[in-house]
Amino acid sequence: MAKPLVALLSGAGISTDSGIPDYRGPAGLWRRDPEAEKLVTYAYYMGDPEIRRRSWRMRRENRTLRAEPNAAHRAVAELERSGVPVRVITQNVDGLHQLAGMPARKVLELHGSARSVVCTGCGARGPMEDALARVAAGEEDPPCLECGSVLKSATVMFGEKLDPGVLGQAVAIAKACQVFFAVGSTLQVQPAAGLAGVAADHGARLVIVNAEPTPYDELADEVVRDPIGTALPRLLKEIGGGVQGVSP
Repeated sequence: MAKPLVALLSGAGISTDSGIPDYRGPAGLWRRDPEAEKLVTYAYYMGDPEIRRRSWRMRRENRTLRAEPNAAHRAVAELERSGVPVRVITQNVDGLHQLAGMPARKVLELHGSARSVVCTGCGARGPMEDALARVAAGEEDPPCLECGSVLKSATVMFGEKLDPGVLGQAVAIAKACQVFFAVGSTLQVQPAAGLAGVAADHGARLVIVNAEPTPYDELADEVVRDPIGTALPRLLKEIGGGVQGVSP
């Protein structure tokens, strides 16, 4: 009997146990400091050198690059290693799924990666750590070393569009999977949130693991409010073992 294709959409909630705060939860960054959104809004970033300087300072202080995968990330990687076909579609930019052992080719980063930088002029890319080293050495707004244009994190800022190729792959996975987990996502940011509906419409078993209600709860076959760090490993272990209550 063929093992089901398992798709997992992960949001900020899967990484909070790694010390990375979420954005839209009850204590999320955008609720605590609405001004912080300007630092990751493309128009503000490109138009205001002071915003860029503040953004680079924020990146230096950001815990994302120092974070380690938690039990939930490891459980996903373990399921993939067990032989179950797994594809991760993540709204996160922290790279923790890959650090936990998921092959990079099986992880779709909808919103890019905070571990790289990209030039807004020539498109050159490089490690975020190298750019941050330049900031630490005194460059408050380091330009691209290739062409001198503005450098930014290789993440999708507010006001930028998702990579259509990556989004297309995500939609294809949502249509093809037999089980779709939405984990730690408020399912409020489109088009990523809509993938849960696409999966359900194409017959997948939809399991939502999130502390707060989401707009897709009524579509779900199962809604789990337990902490992700304990709930997801349990659910994925059942998938790996072929437990009837969870597999389609």
